[in-house]
Amino acid sequence: MESVIESTERDTKKEKQPECESCSSIQGAVEKSEAAANKQCSRLDPQEEKTKAAFVSNKRDFSDPVYKEIAASNGYINRMSKEELRAKLASLKLETRGVKDVLKKRLKSHYKKQKLLQAAQTEASSTDTYYDFICVIDFEATCEENNPNDFLHEIIEFPIVLINTRTLEVEDTFQKYVKPEVNIQLSTFCTRLTGITQDIVDKADTFPQVLQNVIDWMKSKDLGTTYKYAILTDGFQDQAPS
Repeated sequence: MESVIESTERDTKKEKQPECESCSSIQGAVEKSEAAANKQCSRLDPQEEKTKAAFVSNKRDFSDPVYKEIAASNGYINRMSKEELRAKLASLKLETRGVKDVLKKRLKSHYKKQKLLQAAQTEASSTDTYYDFICVIDFEATCEENNPNDFLHEIIEFPIVLINTRTLEVEDTFQKYVKPEVNIQLSTFCTRLTGITQDIVDKADTFPQVLQNVIDWMKSKDLGTTYKYAILTDGFQDQAPS
């Protein structure tokens, strides 16, 4: 009798084994399918990814004003009735079905994403290139009436006009004459064209000293440290005098 029972139990286990293996396979397939679906949803919702990135970048700094705005929005939503919640969700073209707590959570999530994205965009725009001042430069250089191709132009005047980009007013000016070291004698044409005479450049400092004066002047204006600036020239000749 015992032998018959043991044989029956073994047969029963053998019969059930394929069914368990089949269930396991089905469950594994379902899990893989759900994972793939979740992954696909993530790919199809770039806005959600941006929101997540914005939240992660700011999650440790809860002193950021954006979190105060989110808290204020949450408080307002908590005081809304179910009808008000549905009306607001409908106006935002969001799902309106569910109990009151679900509706509140849905609306809070929407505003949280919206405010984090706005904060991220504001932060990004604040890093865009913007200059506080523009240094307008118009060099004068040695020249001849018919310059040969190999003529070496040397700066003989280094003027800068500092423009405030917010007021569009002249903030300050810098001006120094420069003593040439290659063509030390100015041509009559050069003096007539620039108005700079020989005795003026003879008394001036050489270019390295004047350039240092320019750097010191710019530092005194906090250019490149406190304030961002750009250099604007009259033309390509002023950008690379040879």
